[in-house]
Amino acid sequence: MPSEKRTGIANKGFHVKDRLYSPSDPMIIAELGTSHGGDPEKARALADAAAEAGANCIKFQIVYAEEILHPNTGEVALPGGRIRLYDRFKELETGPEFYAEMKDYVEKLGLLFLCTPFGPRSAAELHALQPFLVKIASPELNYSELLQEISRWGLPALLSSGVSKLGDIEAALEELASVPVCLLHCVTAYPAPERDYNLRLLTTLSSIFGTPVGVSDHSLDPELVPVLALSRGAAVIEKHFCLSREDPGLDDPIALPPGDFGLMVKALGRAAHEGTEETIARYSRERGEDTVEAVLGDGIKRLAPSEKANYERTNRSIHALKDIAPGEILGETGIAVLRTEKILRPGLPPSWKQRILGARAAAFIPAGEGIRLEDLLFQKKN
Repeated sequence: MPSEKRTGIANKGFHVKDRLYSPSDPMIIAELGTSHGGDPEKARALADAAAEAGANCIKFQIVYAEEILHPNTGEVALPGGRIRLYDRFKELETGPEFYAEMKDYVEKLGLLFLCTPFGPRSAAELHALQPFLVKIASPELNYSELLQEISRWGLPALLSSGVSKLGDIEAALEELASVPVCLLHCVTAYPAPERDYNLRLLTTLSSIFGTPVGVSDHSLDPELVPVLALSRGAAVIEKHFCLSREDPGLDDPIALPPGDFGLMVKALGRAAHEGTEETIARYSRERGEDTVEAVLGDGIKRLAPSEKANYERTNRSIHALKDIAPGEILGETGIAVLRTEKILRPGLPPSWKQRILGARAAAFIPAGEGIRLEDLLFQKKN
């Protein structure tokens, strides 16, 4: 259930740095992610293009591979061939000086700087930059230690809710109860089918949890999901941004190039002006009533068809950092909270980490594999 602190704030929008973002004046995030490849010149070019296209917030990600996944997690197919996903993330690592420079540049453009951390190291580096808000990605929604750390900052937080169930969202919001949160509905698929978005869920989430809501959109269409999300009360719209879909960034194939991003911004402006009924009627005429109804959905929270297989694999769980021999006692240095991703098995949820420290391995646990309850022997307490 929503905390007493949150009740009644959903329709008042999302406050950041003395500005109120709402469906009539949304936060429009250009998610650059790691598409800059660590090159400050390209990052500035991306920020310039996003600003010109109408973004009012520019988002980055502070990536350290070891905070996200294990080297044995599997491979990903890229234009140059197959590569370990861990190695691809290693290529995306950039030091804190880069993000300090980008924050300064983005703010000189008059835009809001936003960044996502993925673990203790990246969180500490982001906090040192003194941002005005923070973004938590969908896979980290169940990463309780990270949420607790962010909660201590006292900053407004954007929380993506892809590949999650209501109970997962409730648990995350309890960890973040001391800070203002805007809950971003998301479908964790790349690309995500527009018909999977079930945008009436925005009203459901706002009503259940008492938070402002928005959408983090991975679909390819520049308008359909963002505009219909606005009609359902979205105060925040996030889309991946690139200079070209042919660029080599991990998310560039599903990102919007400047022209399409500009079309989205104009469509959002028109929808904010004309209102919900007229917007839905117009899109029903232009795109077809069946399509609009399919995108709006029934408002019931469930895993979308395109993300079902990712549940417990994209999310965080407890994994073995090294081979763990039978009878070995589990300690802090031998386990980590990671995404499972490709070929490994999921483990216990992050909230179990402190509980399993000191337990013995019941059998051999290979490096990288998720640690399950049946893998452990617990000592009896007197």
